[in-house]
Amino acid sequence: MSLKNLIDTNKLPQHIAVIMDGNGRWAKEQGKNRIFGHSNGVKSVREVSEACAELGVKYLTLYAFSTENWNRPKLEVVALMELLVQTIRKETRTLMDNNIRLKAIGNIETLPSRCHKELLESIEITKNNSAMDLVLALSYSGRDEILQAVKAISKEVQAKQINADDLTEEDIQKHLFTNEIPDPELLIRTSGENRISNFLLWQMAYTEFYFTETYWPEFRKENLYEAILDYQKRERRFGKTSEQISTPS
Repeated sequence: MSLKNLIDTNKLPQHIAVIMDGNGRWAKEQGKNRIFGHSNGVKSVREVSEACAELGVKYLTLYAFSTENWNRPKLEVVALMELLVQTIRKETRTLMDNNIRLKAIGNIETLPSRCHKELLESIEITKNNSAMDLVLALSYSGRDEILQAVKAISKEVQAKQINADDLTEEDIQKHLFTNEIPDPELLIRTSGENRISNFLLWQMAYTEFYFTETYWPEFRKENLYEAILDYQKRERRFGKTSEQISTPS
């Protein structure tokens, strides 16, 4: 029996974020180069995206390429960008078939022109889909996202559009890349690493973390179901006591 049958669809996380880690190490264990691992990770992206849409998850954010990743060997970066172009072009039909809307967060203007063009075209083609938003974090940095928000707010304060003493968390939120996306309730990181690596730093204040030893190229629907079931066993208190959570207001 699939673990899917055990999931309470009334208690689904509406937003799942994933750090897709372990492509390179998985490839090395296969005696292959790192790009082989990235290529095989595409199947995991497809499976997890389709599974989330089938369940009714509304937002899936994938950490596809960080600003730090630009420091990797040039050949790997070039190959990754080429793979991204090919994947976006190929998977746009899959997104349409599954009624999934593509979005992107990060400094996407820094992507190679062809990659940037393919990304914007797919975003435009899928913009009216409504089952789920698939959000790619590309050339993304959580610290830089917050820094850009601070700079934008500082300009508004200087222009006297807002008083510094009146600033709220909502003012920061609306200047983030994710201003139209709710914070993730569940973060999944594969490959056994237990850190968040500069990903959605502001947004994950109350996110539940799930770490698995499984490498990303091996991560399939059943692995996702296992993570969601683990999430559903947890009590989300947001600073309150268990009694307050269980007592109707």
